Amino acid sequence: MGFARTCSVALVGVEGVVVEVQADLEPGVATFALVGLPDKSLIESRDRVRAAVVNSGADWPQKKLTVGLSPASVPKSGSGFDLAVAVAVLGAAERIDPKAIADLVMIGELGLDGRVRPVRGILPAVLAAAEAGYSQVVVPEQTAAEAALVPGVSILGVRSLRQLIAVLTGSEVPDEERAGEGRPDAMLSGLMLPGAGAGTGLAVGDRGGEGDGPDLADVAGQQAARTALEVAAAGNHHLLLHGPPGAGKTMLAERMPAILPPLTRQESLEVTAVHSVAGILPPGEPLVRTAPYCAPHHSATMQSLVGGGNGLPRPGAVSLAHRGILFLDEAPEFSGRALDSLRQPLESGYVVVARSAGVVRLPARFLMVLAANPCPCGRHTLHGAGCECPPSAIRRYQARLSGPLLDRVDLRVGVEPVQRADLLGQGGRGESTAAVAGRVREARERAAARLEGTPWTTNSEVPGHELRTRWQPAPGALGAAERDMERGLLTARGLDRVLRVAWTVADLAGRDRPDARHVDLALELRTGIARGAPALIGARP
Repeated sequence: MGFARTCSVALVGVEGVVVEVQADLEPGVATFALVGLPDKSLIESRDRVRAAVVNSGADWPQKKLTVGLSPASVPKSGSGFDLAVAVAVLGAAERIDPKAIADLVMIGELGLDGRVRPVRGILPAVLAAAEAGYSQVVVPEQTAAEAALVPGVSILGVRSLRQLIAVLTGSEVPDEERAGEGRPDAMLSGLMLPGAGAGTGLAVGDRGGEGDGPDLADVAGQQAARTALEVAAAGNHHLLLHGPPGAGKTMLAERMPAILPPLTRQESLEVTAVHSVAGILPPGEPLVRTAPYCAPHHSATMQSLVGGGNGLPRPGAVSLAHRGILFLDEAPEFSGRALDSLRQPLESGYVVVARSAGVVRLPARFLMVLAANPCPCGRHTLHGAGCECPPSAIRRYQARLSGPLLDRVDLRVGVEPVQRADLLGQGGRGESTAAVAGRVREARERAAARLEGTPWTTNSEVPGHELRTRWQPAPGALGAAERDMERGLLTARGLDRVLRVAWTVADLAGRDRPDARHVDLALELRTGIARGAPALIGARP
């Protein structure tokens, strides 16, 4: 008889649950049973573990073997339990001292040759181990830097099972050949476009300095759209850019990540955890420091946007864009179900996905940027351009962006073709990314100081009742907004969003609270109706 136990971690969404891996040997016919709600890939670990143990120079016990994963009520999936199962079996067979492994957490996939391969979700797994009181974690060597982001935990990165056995038995550690800088598969990386300065292909990483990527100075003219871009970045407000093809909608959106401030330490850990679970962290960059930029194709399904898949749900585009930008180009071309599925995360900052294997809550606090043409051919708003779309087709096309979805969009700005004077004036160069990013940073700092001690960090997160009671605008500032409500041009939720935008405009203008001018500009940016609002933000003398 022999018994040993160690620990591993099961991932549920982007959160981890510590699982006790128990191995029991009994006299009898040599069998290997794995119990405790494993999925198919985990059941297959029996063959991987047996081959890895034998090829690492250890004897496989010829007895009745039962491996249990506790708690049994938690669904367990993936190959990350391989290392813990192998070590627990060796402990039960007394090849390793069972006491030496009882307080260890082990995460990693085993190859048939005994090599330890990286798996998804190392950061949230180690965070879960630390929260459960464990201080020693064994991980694949390739992911040791990611695991080391968690304070208060000792990390051992191993290349092979043979190395780990040597460490646990006090033997000489073999000098195994270093494996390549592999990462877990990146099936969802096709959703990701490089942000400003990202030199990592389709993955999201550090943008580097503000001058490394496409510069906002490349955008000639488009003052209204540039203002909306700045307000959206400063307050984390959702934005709709509508106009004909070639006007610069995509060009503006692609330059938006560079004007966002760097992520805080806590935000970086949140984003890194999501990307680790999705398997899209680039090699050599264990921590995401800058806002992600996610741009799914318009053929994306509802599941790919909000998350899903077989078994426990995986993060979708809204979670991959957490603390960053979700850009939906050609927004009316997305399916209605996919677009309407964004309503709940736009309001709450998270998405709840239910599947037969369980219910998962995934973070989804993102800034949404929509780009849309005015009609199927795109020439409806161009004078003399010959739009041939019948009125019914134009109405159907524009109705694809539903009223409830648009009501959640704070800023709606038309992007018209660049005028020749703007294109030729000053060499066609506008204000630089660095200048705009500086104002955005100052506005966010002003908002953060005002919101200190609250659960909110940006103006877009503040509930409407707080804006109407705790942080009221100047007397008489809401006159135009109240008139719009009486005429049915503004809903109650729309008024709250106008107030949030007005506070952001005031922060950008360096004012203590919004007045009528700031509210008028917020209304103009939301409704597209000119209010004669003065230029309150932008380049300052």
